[in-house]
Amino acid sequence: MSVSATAYVEATQTVIDRVVANTGSEVAAAAGIIAGALRAGGVLQAFGTGHSEALAMELVGRAGGLVPTNKISLRDVVLFGDAPREVLHNEKLERDPDIAHRLYALAAPSPQDVFVVASNSGINGCIVEFALLVKEHGHQLIAITSAAHTARVTPRHPSGRRLAEIADVVLDNGAPYGDTMLPLPGGGTVGAVSSITSALLGQLVMVEVVRQLQAAGEVPPIYLSANVPGGDEHNHTLESRYAGRIRRTA
Repeated sequence: MSVSATAYVEATQTVIDRVVANTGSEVAAAAGIIAGALRAGGVLQAFGTGHSEALAMELVGRAGGLVPTNKISLRDVVLFGDAPREVLHNEKLERDPDIAHRLYALAAPSPQDVFVVASNSGINGCIVEFALLVKEHGHQLIAITSAAHTARVTPRHPSGRRLAEIADVVLDNGAPYGDTMLPLPGGGTVGAVSSITSALLGQLVMVEVVRQLQAAGEVPPIYLSANVPGGDEHNHTLESRYAGRIRRTA
């Protein structure tokens, strides 16, 4: 396959088609878990490190999305905790299991909260430890990961476990081993796809949550764009119902 924008679009479309065809039941199951948590007064807690943080951003605080959502990120240990900002200079921070305990404590989730955790590899210490903490505290856990990649790499967590082995529902983002799709003549590949397909899965789940809530005669708490008239007022009214439980940072 040649390296070009056209080739990337074709390869990406193939992965998208496969993801949509193969994850319908998992999307419905994930949406059912989230809808149930919202009915119980819970909040959706989303977490990802590295480029998987983009998935958490896709689910939290955006137009057309659910209001009762909270994004957890490695930066929280500085923004909301007492860690010095220099800790964020550690490019291997996502491999540290200990940081997961601080992140979970800072999120201070309620028992009815549900978690969505994204990691393409699903093997790093922080992600796996965080997933274990989520399950130890009795929450339901939805994972978004690459089945192809995680199966071919050795877990970095002391338990030897992967994110996909801990979650209640696993959504496969369809990304190949190494994430990139177009081979280069001199070796290596280019054209990452996991951010695109993970975002797609996130939106599929959110739309299905709304469908399930509406089918039950409920009014989903949905954001308007802050850049349309009345958007701020609408959003602030809904956010006030979850005061102290959802954080909105730049």
